[in-house]
Amino acid sequence: MASSSSSYNCDKFLLIVLLAISSYSSTTSLAAREYPIPRTNTEFIRTSCSTTTYPKLCYTSLSVHASKIQSSPKLLANTALNVTLSSAKSTSTMMSQLSRGHGLKPREVSAMRDCMEELSDSVDELRKSIDEMGSAGESNFQLMINDVQTWVSAALTDESTCSDGFAGNAMNGNLKIAVRGRIVNVAQLTSNALALINNYASLHD
Repeated sequence: MASSSSSYNCDKFLLIVLLAISSYSSTTSLAAREYPIPRTNTEFIRTSCSTTTYPKLCYTSLSVHASKIQSSPKLLANTALNVTLSSAKSTSTMMSQLSRGHGLKPREVSAMRDCMEELSDSVDELRKSIDEMGSAGESNFQLMINDVQTWVSAALTDESTCSDGFAGNAMNGNLKIAVRGRIVNVAQLTSNALALINNYASLHD
């Protein structure tokens, strides 16, 4: 009976994860349909994203913001950071809810709590990067960009550490796949943002 209840709780929390992912995807697709974007802006984003490690994710996550970005490398990098921050925050919130579930093994709860700490650090580093990019001027550009690159690189390391915590067979298979998938997505967004920041920095060399 206890085993059946545990399985039910795991399935329930997995459903929450899947609904969260589905809701995010649907909102992004709807935004793309409702707000047509000038082709020149989307082509700028597509070309810029081609230099990233995950160009398809880069384009789909940023093209809905093309009217705001236009053809500005700075706005592109800044928007990529904001999109990444939003994803990191929503993933952290989701994991906080899941970690309080009654059907989880102690190893699973521990892994998620460790991961939440890493994601919290990542969120702080992304926020500092966004603030720094918004306040710096041309006179201290190199110092600003160095700080941003350092913080975003640290955020990526934190996310990778978080993902590593879900390795092994001790974790519930479906839970591991669903949660780790979200974390990997955040890490890929972070990697893309760092690449776009590096591209922006190269224009000032």
